[in-house]
Amino acid sequence: MATASTALRPPRLPAVAEQASPLHRLPKNRVVAVNVRRSFAARAGSYPGNVGVPKQWYNLIADLPVKPPPMLHPGTHQPLNPSDLAPLFPDELIRQELTEERFIDIPDEVRDVYELWRPTPLIRAKRLEKLLGTPAKIYYKYEGTSPAGSHKGNTAVPQAWYNAAAGVKNVVTETGAGQWGSALSFASTLFGLNCEVWQVRASYDQKPYRRLMMETWGAKVHPSPSDVTEAGRRLLAADPSSPGSLGMAISEAVEVAATNADTKYCLGSVLNHVLLHQTVIGEECLEQLAAIGDTPDVVIGCTGGGSNFGGLAFPFMREKLAGRMNPQFKAVEPAACPTLTKGVYTYDYGDTAGLTPLMKMHTLGHDFVPDPIHAGGLRYHGMAPLISHVYELGFMEAMSIQQTECFEAAIQFARTEGIIPAPEPTHAIAAAIREALECKRTGEEKVILIAMCGHGHFDLAAYDRYLRGDMIDLSHSSEKLKESLGAIPKV
Repeated sequence: MATASTALRPPRLPAVAEQASPLHRLPKNRVVAVNVRRSFAARAGSYPGNVGVPKQWYNLIADLPVKPPPMLHPGTHQPLNPSDLAPLFPDELIRQELTEERFIDIPDEVRDVYELWRPTPLIRAKRLEKLLGTPAKIYYKYEGTSPAGSHKGNTAVPQAWYNAAAGVKNVVTETGAGQWGSALSFASTLFGLNCEVWQVRASYDQKPYRRLMMETWGAKVHPSPSDVTEAGRRLLAADPSSPGSLGMAISEAVEVAATNADTKYCLGSVLNHVLLHQTVIGEECLEQLAAIGDTPDVVIGCTGGGSNFGGLAFPFMREKLAGRMNPQFKAVEPAACPTLTKGVYTYDYGDTAGLTPLMKMHTLGHDFVPDPIHAGGLRYHGMAPLISHVYELGFMEAMSIQQTECFEAAIQFARTEGIIPAPEPTHAIAAAIREALECKRTGEEKVILIAMCGHGHFDLAAYDRYLRGDMIDLSHSSEKLKESLGAIPKV
């Protein structure tokens, strides 16, 4: 592991000169394939041999001038001890959750799996720039090349590996849109774990192929709330037609893990160790941009729990804190679940039933049930405590956007760049288009960097609703929000 002396190392500048290649000895079809790969890599700024899979994850906490508040025990309201987390997580993940070390080594076994899809491409959206008529450069870091189709594999693989290494046999989790559940199902089957997933009811019904994807990788999937757990039965008794929420699904998975000694809980966002694992995105991106001689003026990502945004932004925040660059950071959330922009910064439970530790975060109240928007992965009442802390320190901005504007942006993106985005990153695309059009007005030649966290191949029903004119904007109810904020525990 790196020591404090390696603290704020600048990104390594990779050499970009290509060595002579004996292409004349390859069959003609192989030459074409190699040239296509090189053409794509050059477009991405990820030249063959220049950018590899990172060897360490980065922990932003080490470089913050003010450390984030501790998690509290839900019963005593005292700061958590590592032993308090032992029923849920293996020892190494607990250590990563609580550490202030700057860099954590990535195990070779994890990097070996990462190499199935990493490094992921950094792509300049030239055709979108042309459509918008903007002088800005727009880059997107595309995480949709992973087996499960999103960034979630970056933490699913290490979480599965650490559990397997600790002798755990069963893991349980929640999922919204199904991207996290898919990623953990994939990782679990690689390391011989049984995986059980509670999927938010609205997404379970909207996205049946995500459920089938999880089951193909061997997972058992329940709609949440379910009649399998005590928490689920209570929620169904209160509202038999509940669309569910990530908070509800977390309650069910945590209950199962806490009451079965052979089972551990895995989380796809929010916690420090999850955001830590996702920094492979930003670490790669730093080197890719350095290779093509650009630095971002604006870094934009969607936020639900915060792992996608933090994964890209945190390494760039390190560089900003060290005075090596000066980007703005903009988090984008759905107007129907505006945690950063409308929530309060206080201690609250991470789940609906109040089984998790209390975390200091922006929250709409753990009882808040967002309307069933198509970006199911962003329907979370809270926010990663580390994202909330950084926001409170003034290091980043936040905005909320309605889903029809997001899908309008997604259609523009798909028809110029060719990739159909998942509903979640359409929020970042919409914000980037706003930024690019402002550059068109002012003449500024900004470099805009987007976190493109996954593809929308299993979300085409949402695109169908938009294209048919049936999609409507959903907003949070002020009355419902007031009620849920009133239920936040007094700490």
